Amino acid sequence: MTRRDFPRIHFYDQDFVDIYDKTQIWVSDCLREAPDTGEKLFVSSEGTIDQNSTIFSSFFLVYSNKIYPASTGLDYLYSKQEANGAIRCAYSAADGSRMVDSTNPEGVGMPLFAWAEFNHYHKTANKKRIREVVPIIDKYNEWLDATFKRANGLYETPLSATGWWNSPREKAAYLLDFNATMAVNAVYMSALSDLLNDKDMSIRYKQRYFSLKTRINGLMWDADSGFYYDIDKREKKIMVKTIAGYWPLLAEIPNIDKADRLISKLSDPAFFGTEHPFPSVAVNEKSFHKDGYGYSGSVFPHLTFMVLKGLERYQKYDLARECAVRHLYFVLDSMSPDGDHHKGSLWEAYLPTREGPALPPPNSGAAPVEFPRKQHLAYTALSTISLMIENVVGLFISLPRKTVDWIVPNMEIMGIENLSLKKNLITILSNKSARGWEIHMESEKLYYFTINVIDRKKKTLPIPSGKCSMLVDKI
Repeated sequence: MTRRDFPRIHFYDQDFVDIYDKTQIWVSDCLREAPDTGEKLFVSSEGTIDQNSTIFSSFFLVYSNKIYPASTGLDYLYSKQEANGAIRCAYSAADGSRMVDSTNPEGVGMPLFAWAEFNHYHKTANKKRIREVVPIIDKYNEWLDATFKRANGLYETPLSATGWWNSPREKAAYLLDFNATMAVNAVYMSALSDLLNDKDMSIRYKQRYFSLKTRINGLMWDADSGFYYDIDKREKKIMVKTIAGYWPLLAEIPNIDKADRLISKLSDPAFFGTEHPFPSVAVNEKSFHKDGYGYSGSVFPHLTFMVLKGLERYQKYDLARECAVRHLYFVLDSMSPDGDHHKGSLWEAYLPTREGPALPPPNSGAAPVEFPRKQHLAYTALSTISLMIENVVGLFISLPRKTVDWIVPNMEIMGIENLSLKKNLITILSNKSARGWEIHMESEKLYYFTINVIDRKKKTLPIPSGKCSMLVDKI
């Protein structure tokens, strides 16, 4: 094994492997030198260093075996922090200047830095970095509070802060997704504080989380329809079901009963259970369009990623994997009109009921950029790399805990080879032999491996350095 190769994926459908391999190579086209520092960082398809693309890209860059930098984009945004704590949502990749948007004068973006840093920590075990970034994110949160928090305890931001440039949410004042991500932010800031043994900060963010949880459940949940909604300035619910209603899952805001009602709609064709999961607007809404039309029904990979990570919070691993596989088949079939998976491109958004990229709305001038963006890997590589490893193959890795969990609904020919865990390279492959399903492993150092074949067996074993194998039926 060599440390300068990407991790190799093994899967029974070679098309999945091919698009994973291609995406890892395509990512290099998105790396540019930062105008201020000269460091390589991920730049969005339209040539900006923006908050959403930077945060989401960190979730797949960590799977490059350090060939690509996973944190320099985040560090660049931190370096732009202003005296009042503000970090704006987009900067020019040409000169580093702030990108001004009249619909979002404060330049606020989705507050997901803490989630990204928590994920990065579990893939690198770099505790020193946590000490450096927590004060920056804490100061950023103070700016969010001072600028956008209102007397009701919720945050009032422009719709464009969420990236939704067209949708049936125009009258919303308190956006469900922004407020739910503030709760996500609080959860992970508390967790990062615990890593630093900062009890005061941990308690402060736990209190913030429970305050937001109470307000979101009290003001944004509708018991009759079993869904979360945006609310207007008078705190009246805007009764339109959008995929933003699933951000609360990621923060574990709903209890089990509420979560079950939410999750059931993901499989219901009247709501979000389209052939290609999941449209941005429920099928039974007047604003839904089968051609996508921006946020009026398109399937956005970064929002699909969010939903699947939310399902994991409620141990819905089987459903998450099923939807990830369906989503990837549509991504593959949309690459080229003639079905040739070896040609074609990835897209920012897809059609919900058939293969192909989403279509722009009739008034395409409403879009802030060309829609859908071609090779917008900040979103789609989440599917072809992160979901491929985490939900299709089913591997969940924590380097500081020295654990690898393999969660699968059933045994198949699949696995990963040459995955770098800091100074340790591991390989985990399953195959069927005459003796039954066998897992072959190779590692340079000890780690703890949990095999979880859903509804059948779960076992944690120490895996020594060197090569070894185990029969699943004998575990």
